[in-house]
Amino acid sequence: MKENEMVFGIRAVIEAVQADKEIDKILVKRELQGDLSRELFEILKGRDIPVQRVPAERLDRLTRKNHQGVIAFIPAITYERLENIIPFVYEQGKNPFIVLLDGVTDVRNFGAIARTCECAGVDAIVIPSRGSVTVNADAIKTSAGALHVLPVCKEKSITEAIRFLQASGVKVYAASEKAQENYTAIKYDGPVAIVMGAEDTGVSMDNLRICDSMVKIPQFGTIGSLNVSVASSILVYEVVRQRMNEQIR
Repeated sequence: MKENEMVFGIRAVIEAVQADKEIDKILVKRELQGDLSRELFEILKGRDIPVQRVPAERLDRLTRKNHQGVIAFIPAITYERLENIIPFVYEQGKNPFIVLLDGVTDVRNFGAIARTCECAGVDAIVIPSRGSVTVNADAIKTSAGALHVLPVCKEKSITEAIRFLQASGVKVYAASEKAQENYTAIKYDGPVAIVMGAEDTGVSMDNLRICDSMVKIPQFGTIGSLNVSVASSILVYEVVRQRMNEQIR
């Protein structure tokens, strides 16, 4: 994490929050007290900004500057809103193609997924505001710059994003080892969204229940699961393959 992607000091962080700057998360020294810290937490009420209490040593490792026990992380890009992306895609006469990441935390996997999505013409990637990867320098580097081009929507929750997409006429498919149907058996001929989960836990049960269908990638080896960026590539390019075949007909 580069220092120019962080804001240091209680007053500076308060001002950034009051100015409605985009903030990925805030780290606060575990023992921090005082009037300014109380003011910070008061301002944060009702805002969807994750706050973590951490040991002072962790803050010291991040910077040698006088952080006063508070560091805010600023995203390396400007996040988009899904509610703006979908109408825009429809207005262009296209069927939306969205990829949602449920609980994916590894920045390199995220960057690799973004690179594939940009190459495949995906309209946006959706991540939740909490418990998820964020766009930082490592993710951008792994994406080969795709994250500077591909819209990333940071929504309150993946569940809300799925429901919004469904209400907008988008069919939502979750990748899951629990699925009965092979990913190639689905016809992705309209507005489509694919939900990918973390490698250890997969897509959450709450989200699996509300998706239109679940699909699986067949596996014949002894290892439990595919890398999430590889699995994403397989599913994304199946959508591309089918859409290209439709255009040829």
